[in-house]
Amino acid sequence: MSVGVIGAGAFGTALAVALASKGPVTLWARNPEHAATMRNTRQNAQRLPGVELPADITVSAQLETVLKCNTLLFAVPTQRLRRFLIDLDLSRHTAVACCKGIEVTTGVGPTSILSGARHAAALTGPSFADDIARGLPTALTLACADSQVAEALQAELSTPKLRLYRTSDVIGAELGGALKNVIAIGCGAVMGAGLGDSARAALLTRGFAEMQRVAVALGAQPETLMGLSGLGDLTLTCTSDKSRNYRLGLALGAGTEFDAAITVEGAGTARALRGVAAKHDLDLPICATVADLVDDNVDVPGAMARLMARPLKEE
Repeated sequence: MSVGVIGAGAFGTALAVALASKGPVTLWARNPEHAATMRNTRQNAQRLPGVELPADITVSAQLETVLKCNTLLFAVPTQRLRRFLIDLDLSRHTAVACCKGIEVTTGVGPTSILSGARHAAALTGPSFADDIARGLPTALTLACADSQVAEALQAELSTPKLRLYRTSDVIGAELGGALKNVIAIGCGAVMGAGLGDSARAALLTRGFAEMQRVAVALGAQPETLMGLSGLGDLTLTCTSDKSRNYRLGLALGAGTEFDAAITVEGAGTARALRGVAAKHDLDLPICATVADLVDDNVDVPGAMARLMARPLKEE
């Protein structure tokens, strides 16, 4: 196995830790000082404190080192991925997107951005970095259009504690992972504002209906959204403060500060959905409201009033 993980944030580091149980893994960190600290301390104290890096993980800040690996896992934020790939030749690599979102400027998902790779796939589903790194049982979706490549990746990246299910519906898997982040911001805002569990359940359920609406319009299989990459990830992200998107919503609802240095993919995805909705004539009131919320165009009381005042209709 020749696996490289690009991006030494919490999730990239956790994947490297999990996969090192099967063999050598190269973990690339953007900052040379950060890479050196991880090598010396055998921890990523900045992003994943308390987790020891196994001996089989090589930490490097040199792209040349990680590009020697055949399979590359990209744990780089979706909105930065295209810029990162400039001048990189991935034509001999299998590239796996481990980020979730829709690119604001183009409206496409991560695997489309990785289209220059020999093979492109997406790894998505309900997972927190800390759970994976601690070896807690986790199940994810591996999406790849090529069934043979998908089977090979499934075998290569599965471990006794990390179980991968494969699908050929790349669009559906990516949309599930991207759109649930938007709904998670809304659910966090509900709880941060003290609007109650019933309101959160309603927002989660109606948000899921919007996710299905988008998926069908963009050519996904509706049943994909019922799986790990859709409903599973939605349930986890909308109910736990381990989720960065949920925590952003909590801060918006409570009117407290949120660390701007923390990457929140759902904010960019909410903005990207404005263009998607307009292009496909989709009614996405919750997603549109979340976009306005993160852009300070509406506050939580105004957002809730807007949604509750919508015309009555059948479910």
